[in-house]
Amino acid sequence: MIVVGPYLRMRRGDADAQAEGHGLRDAEARLDEAKGLARAIDLTVVDALIAPVGQIRPATYLGKGKVEELAGLVAGHDIELVVMDCALSPIQQRNLEKAWNAKVLDRTGLILEIFGRRAKTKEGALQVELAHLNYQRSRLVRSWTHLERQRGGFGFLGGPGETQIEADRRLISERISRLENELKKVQATRRLHRAGRQRVPYRVVALVGYTNAGKSTLFNRLTRAEVQAADMLFATLDPTLRALSLPYGGKAMLSDTVGFISNLPTQLVAAFRATLEEVLEADVILHVRDISHEDAEAQQRDVDAVLRQLGINPDDGGRIIEVWNKIDRFDPEQREKLENIAARRSAEHPALLVSAETGEGVDALLAAIEQRLAAKRTTLDLSVDASDGAGISWLHRNSEVLAKELHDGRFDMTVRVDETKRDIVVSRFDAVPHGP
Repeated sequence: MIVVGPYLRMRRGDADAQAEGHGLRDAEARLDEAKGLARAIDLTVVDALIAPVGQIRPATYLGKGKVEELAGLVAGHDIELVVMDCALSPIQQRNLEKAWNAKVLDRTGLILEIFGRRAKTKEGALQVELAHLNYQRSRLVRSWTHLERQRGGFGFLGGPGETQIEADRRLISERISRLENELKKVQATRRLHRAGRQRVPYRVVALVGYTNAGKSTLFNRLTRAEVQAADMLFATLDPTLRALSLPYGGKAMLSDTVGFISNLPTQLVAAFRATLEEVLEADVILHVRDISHEDAEAQQRDVDAVLRQLGINPDDGGRIIEVWNKIDRFDPEQREKLENIAARRSAEHPALLVSAETGEGVDALLAAIEQRLAAKRTTLDLSVDASDGAGISWLHRNSEVLAKELHDGRFDMTVRVDETKRDIVVSRFDAVPHGP
């Protein structure tokens, strides 16, 4: 297969292109990312090239001359699959397939293929299938056997005998309706689980970031879990929750989510909204950045764009902490420069330098998480009769007990509670604000 990067040329003063991010990301880096996406599902990349586009053609996306040039390349190397690193309309895809006599896959289709392979849970499979069918509904694609020949197929998005791909739009629409109903049940179950966690004094911390930024490695480092972490795009897909122990005895739940990517298909953002609700509900969001990547700034803009799609303000300093990961890749001089940049950040928009691989900076990150969570809660002093077992039990379930000492048949306690339960504790136990 070959990968083609049909990137728009930036023209001076082209405000629309700047708004869309074209030209802000290095073309070679974009092509490398596209090759990484192809290799993520074991496709053999024979060649990769950039095809600058001055104007998008409605029929073929590329100009006539470039289409003919690529036709010669495809025929000369006996290429079966061409990946176009852009979003193609159904007409553009079909016309290119006729011109090149090869299967054509655009960026959206390629990402859907990756997600189809990586989804492990029932929920993940439902979300991927829903996104795929919404994408497929407008395309008259008969099979995906080009992928099966290269990697054996995984029986989800196609292959010989795959009846779903050949189903007409009416059947696809019916299947979409059934999937949406099943996902509504998933969302309801998640809400129940979240409500159960809220009855226990555990706050939620969510990891977000560009794919391959090191989120899963950091997740494993913080929780001593064994979530798959590999140097590849979308190494993990399904969300994971684990308990997080904080330096001063506090507890939280840490959520690892699917990585974001530039031009993330809108079908996936919509389909994965149930999964990403963990981010929406999180008390603290850790935006993990691969600060060593040459396109780190562009990746940050892409993540911010997805957060906005989810209704989260990326400039909310009270909720988001930037984590600059992979500092072990810098020499001492570069690291000092990074530290100076981070030190100049305001307290409302901190940036913490860490290495998930070596563990450097993790203690400072945990302390920052605990401090941020504590700022959202109130610390109270109170005294409870030792015989009031129900009251003491309620406090342990609904607050974070920081201190507890028995004096003359009464427990003197210091607790930290969420603002929503502050008035209950004050009225029931005559609690007062914690003294200095």
